Amino acid sequence: MLRTTLAATLVVASLLAPTAARAETGVDAIPALTDERGRVVTLRGWNLADKAHSGDAALSAITEKHFRDMRAKGYNTARLLVFWDDLEPRPGQYSQAYLRKIERVLDWAAKHDVKVILDAHQDIFGPAFESRGIPAWATRTDGLPFKKHPDDWFSEYFEPAVQRAFTHLYEDEDLQRAQARMWRVLADRFEDHPAVFGYDPINEPMGEMREGEDLATAARRIERDQITPMYNRIADAIRQVDRDNWIFVEPTPIVGEGVPTGLGRIDDPKVVYAPHFYNGAMEAGGDYDPSARWIENYEAAVTRYAKEYKVPLIVGEWGPLNNSLPNMNRFYREAMASLGRYSSGWTGWEWCYGGGYCAVDATGAFRTNKELTAEPYAEAVAGRVRSAAYDPAARAYRLEYEAAGRRGSRVTELALPEGEWKVSVTGRAAAVRKGQRVWVYAVPGARVVVSVNQG
Repeated sequence: MLRTTLAATLVVASLLAPTAARAETGVDAIPALTDERGRVVTLRGWNLADKAHSGDAALSAITEKHFRDMRAKGYNTARLLVFWDDLEPRPGQYSQAYLRKIERVLDWAAKHDVKVILDAHQDIFGPAFESRGIPAWATRTDGLPFKKHPDDWFSEYFEPAVQRAFTHLYEDEDLQRAQARMWRVLADRFEDHPAVFGYDPINEPMGEMREGEDLATAARRIERDQITPMYNRIADAIRQVDRDNWIFVEPTPIVGEGVPTGLGRIDDPKVVYAPHFYNGAMEAGGDYDPSARWIENYEAAVTRYAKEYKVPLIVGEWGPLNNSLPNMNRFYREAMASLGRYSSGWTGWEWCYGGGYCAVDATGAFRTNKELTAEPYAEAVAGRVRSAAYDPAARAYRLEYEAAGRRGSRVTELALPEGEWKVSVTGRAAAVRKGQRVWVYAVPGARVVVSVNQG
């Protein structure tokens, strides 16, 4: 998660491209995400994080209630934070107790039909810098200094010791092998778990700036020369044990300011581009400024990679710190419209019960403006999607698709938020509804229209 007051450092205006929207057809279209049955999938949900507990208490803050409540409000996905320092506290010694804790959480997800992306999370590298992520034994600083910044933790990434630690992680062969083995252990354990949809190899990777580089230039070099090879190594390790689940690759968090990534091709058939969607000024507690055209610039930048490499796009984290400021209602409406144009979904930061970034309060009610993230949507479409859109003013969703003919892939699934919703279907199809879920069964080749209206 990116929270920073370094917005002034990001002098990138000249790098920003004009607005772009997801193409529906043609060579520039962003591919859709699909499931094991070939259906077009949309993921919408939240990050689940327990950074406070480790060792015997690891993951103790995450309970079955999280999954039950998310699904009840219409969300189908969780990005679950796991930590390398908990998995491998000593070189080559993997914690079976931690793997069992992850499995218990995944079992809750499966029970409530929530898909999970396993995210190997790091913030400020790891425990060597009083954070979480890469183990202390895998942290090499060459004796360079590190200083805490309590009022601006993101700036700790620019401390010499932290920057050098990333360089060693990317370039030292023994650390490369250790990181790949860690992922092979995770994938081997959970490849067949019904809740697991994919793997996110490292959260918000950063790196070491060179003298004379600005931040945007450094980010593109690090992405091209160090992060791309890292993802290819990890993908190769995962594919030794898991051929089916998706791999979600992130650029540096600098893309949040609308900077095109330098990430290269990941040589794997099931890659998802998974940037984060944070604005420096807003993460410092400021209000949304529509005149800055941040959303438009971000959309143009992140869609460029997905179009070039023909991979689906999921936004792995987003959501401002202070969601009750005057322009935040407009932000959520414009952000949701933008995400709907080009992405196969998103996971917001974060599903917790309280203040700050939490989606809901202690009673489970949405916090101010967070309810705007809850919309009807098609979780899985068995066929070719011709159009899908939600009109927040009319509180109406419409899906039109051409039903597939393959056996076993004829069921389309929709998720509804809490509230009273009316569902109608036209075409050679019938709908079955149970609570906040809708299943549509169609004759192969039929043109089907599903309409969802509140009231």
